[in-house]
Amino acid sequence: MPPAALAVHLSIGQAYAWSVFKPPLESALGLSGTVSALPFQLGIVMLGLSAAFGGTLVERNGPRWAMSVSLVCFSSGFLVAALGAATGRYWLVVLGYGFIGGIGLGIGYISPVSTLIKWFPDRPGMATGIAIMGFGGGALIASPWSTGMLESFGTDRSGIASAFLVHGVVYAAFLALGVLLVRVPPEGWLPDGWEPKQETRRLVTNAQVSARNALRTPQFWCLWVVLRMNVTAGIGILEKAVPMIQDFFADTSTPVSVSAAAGFVALLSLANMGGRLLWSSTSDLIGRKNMYRVYLGVGALMYVMIERLGNDSKPLFICCALVILSFYGGGFATAPAYLRDLFGTYQVGAIHGRLLTAWSTAGVLGPLIVNRVADAGERAGHSGPSLYTTSLTIMIGLLVVGFVANECIRPVHPRFHETPEGSSPPCPPGVVSRSWSSSGSGSQCRSATGCTN
Repeated sequence: MPPAALAVHLSIGQAYAWSVFKPPLESALGLSGTVSALPFQLGIVMLGLSAAFGGTLVERNGPRWAMSVSLVCFSSGFLVAALGAATGRYWLVVLGYGFIGGIGLGIGYISPVSTLIKWFPDRPGMATGIAIMGFGGGALIASPWSTGMLESFGTDRSGIASAFLVHGVVYAAFLALGVLLVRVPPEGWLPDGWEPKQETRRLVTNAQVSARNALRTPQFWCLWVVLRMNVTAGIGILEKAVPMIQDFFADTSTPVSVSAAAGFVALLSLANMGGRLLWSSTSDLIGRKNMYRVYLGVGALMYVMIERLGNDSKPLFICCALVILSFYGGGFATAPAYLRDLFGTYQVGAIHGRLLTAWSTAGVLGPLIVNRVADAGERAGHSGPSLYTTSLTIMIGLLVVGFVANECIRPVHPRFHETPEGSSPPCPPGVVSRSWSSSGSGSQCRSATGCTN
């Protein structure tokens, strides 16, 4: 199952390398920085919307169906974008990469998450880290690969179209690998030697909450705010990574070349990917709430250092950006485990899909803040780090808001707990847990010895 998840997420994680295509598109089609971000922004919007509306379908039809849908949409999106670049019709690039490809992003993103949580109920943070790690690492492959293709094919419309075309074909093959490998565990499966009672000390609740009821809880919306603030703060840097590091050091004795900037994107991708596994696994030890305190509190401190000292030291700028992106990725990977702690495993995939609407809004808000502020600064005659001072200050404020929202999260009130329709009465004394069927059609009580009734 982990290789299946990585095959899908490493493919759709190409979205994080979009900044490599920004300068060539701006030059070839005469676009501004704000306009060239539209495919990426729409892709993230569609990721959240398709995950929200498709989450229940993914739970019902299974991960193989979801991965197949992702393959068709994500790869065909690149083909449509290639046609748009070749003909000079930018709206086709936005439609293909942003709208069609974005649907593939959303369905593919959530396809392995709930399945991996079921395979690893003893370590949900690690499981979601494995599932989502590949998405953060997608740009580690795509950034140098895309840069190399643009150098070979050229940065005119024809070269960009050729690069898009190759992306669509190759990623289709990798996504097909995930479709072939994916498996779901048997009903009621548990790891050898592990019992649910061992995990109760780390759970906020052992009850089960449906996706419908989850939306009625303040816990869901507090976590929605937390994720939105954390994503907004990270995605603004990620989408503008190449021009940002070049602007910060353009007037210094060590300017950053295009190839070095692409390497910076690859480093950000590595931090994004590593943070997803490292910090989500850490959350299994210290708890999700404490982990988000680190993401938001230390993340705000990193932004302060970039704003105040960023252009004084290139290593300092890079290190702070890497920490921020590791927290950005870790926030994504920890969120499904946080949801499991709050709402149980009954419909965690569908709840996760709805939570990702926070990513949709952040995908618009983050790049919009950074690009609009930078474009306005250029029109006013500013250059270098001053193009980003205001946007960095805004990011610090957003992280503080997210920190406060995380502090407001409490255990879910019992009135939101429910048993699936047609399920059995509560478990009798001596039985430690009830395992819920993924379809919601019933449940089984599990004793300490593993027997069910």
